[in-house]
Amino acid sequence: MNAPATDRVLKGLALRLFAILCLATMSALVKLVEARGAALPETMFFRQLCALPLVLGWLALGQGVGAVRTQRIGAHLLRTGVGLLGMVATFGALILLPLAEATTLSFTVPIFATILGALVLKEPTGWPRWTAVLVGFGGVLIVAQPGSGHFPLVGALVGLTSAFLIAVISILLRQIGRTESAGTTVFWFSLLSLPPLGIVYLFFAQPHDSLTWTILVAIGLIGGTGQLALTGALRYAPVSAAVPMDYSSLLWATLYGWLFFGVWPTSYTWIGAPIIIGSGLTIAWREHRRQRLASRSAASVTQRAEL
Repeated sequence: MNAPATDRVLKGLALRLFAILCLATMSALVKLVEARGAALPETMFFRQLCALPLVLGWLALGQGVGAVRTQRIGAHLLRTGVGLLGMVATFGALILLPLAEATTLSFTVPIFATILGALVLKEPTGWPRWTAVLVGFGGVLIVAQPGSGHFPLVGALVGLTSAFLIAVISILLRQIGRTESAGTTVFWFSLLSLPPLGIVYLFFAQPHDSLTWTILVAIGLIGGTGQLALTGALRYAPVSAAVPMDYSSLLWATLYGWLFFGVWPTSYTWIGAPIIIGSGLTIAWREHRRQRLASRSAASVTQRAEL
């Protein structure tokens, strides 16, 4: 019984690593296409437009297209609104900052998720997790070096705003996920985001050369593939095992930053990134431990009731 279980976890981790590669590649393409003259609304529109067929195909091969039916359209509208704001901030940070620095700031999502979980969901948060939060923000200060002038302050604020909004989205997804499948949620986000993005796109649409058009389409296809791979990974591997794979994105961001833009991370980034990553891993481990204790407690209550 152990071998099949181990194989499933390894499959989940491989999918997660593949998803992170896709999303890191998409991030590099976002920065590259902006350098070639594409406006942010154009990039966002093609990101969602080209991903939608992938989502529909994935649903058709799995749950069936009927899985898109929902009774919670209001929740999906809220998730779409916050998701679009998060996409603006995420793509904005990629444009304003070097890839490695933008990626490093994205690692603060668990920190913001911990704060929001404690304040909004009233989740129990002990001193070890609060310590990890403070240490993580210390890592952010090392990377950003506020006041030194080496790091664009606006870019840092946009990057942290992106991480905060992604943490908000994670809480919304946790609530939506009680009744909706991941595929249903991805579909409605893709579909509902297209009308507002399409309207804005009309004001920014412009001619491009064939390579730029190819990159715009690739952003949607690669980003959509990565999003589906993230969802698929959690079918096989628990969150506590899958999340550490996300930090491999810094390796890809460093490689793409050097390959496409000739930029290497600063020494402050190399010092601060491990601190932020360590903070995130500590938070993930504490969350995993809390869930295991809750599961054991629930099982104990069930056994007593049966007796």
